[in-house]
Amino acid sequence: MGNHEARGGEDLTSPATSTDGAAGLDEAGRLLFAREVTFLRGVERLDALPPFGLPEVAFAGRSNVGKSSLINALCGRSGVARTSNTPGRTQELNFFDVSGRLVLVDMPGYGYAQAPKDKVDRWTRLMTGFLRGRPVLRRVILLVDSRHGVKDRDREMMTLLDQAAVVYQVVLTKADKLKPLELDAVRARTAEEIAKRVAAHPTIIVTSAEKGAGIPDLRTELVQLANPESAP
Repeated sequence: MGNHEARGGEDLTSPATSTDGAAGLDEAGRLLFAREVTFLRGVERLDALPPFGLPEVAFAGRSNVGKSSLINALCGRSGVARTSNTPGRTQELNFFDVSGRLVLVDMPGYGYAQAPKDKVDRWTRLMTGFLRGRPVLRRVILLVDSRHGVKDRDREMMTLLDQAAVVYQVVLTKADKLKPLELDAVRARTAEEIAKRVAAHPTIIVTSAEKGAGIPDLRTELVQLANPESAP
């Protein structure tokens, strides 16, 4: 599987695109998230999952990786997903309708060692059942903290997604916390990791929810997974 490694001096947040078509996708992605984003429901049990409908994109990652902050930045508003400095805050699958064309799913963070074992087991069953049983799930956005790179818990999630045949795309978060050369090295190591994976999307997106870096690129990826916009 190919990868997109950055070269010295390049903007690490953007894939190499320069065509009018790419510009059109950028605008389509901006418009998708400029419209209404509505919280649908929080789910703690598999039997409470919503019926199949719109295409779904799930956000997964270690606890405190910045999922909620990234979702808020993606939607251009601060109150869509709850944020907290306390790891393990998100304890359910939270579903959000984006413009009636796409559903985002904020998943519980994994790898929080201080959580009680029964809670971790419950989260694990919920996530596993969701990932293996949603035919409308188009992609998992797998968030990796750029300061730490891919960890063993991330690899476990990648293996689960590989086995479930669910396409996933790695998004590096908190890129503003690293110097450019450090970020370059993390991205290169991550590219090596996903090159070995059967369900990994080859494009890595580097983001900073705080600075807005990489957000347009992520919107461009997601608008291509959404239902087409209805004709007026």
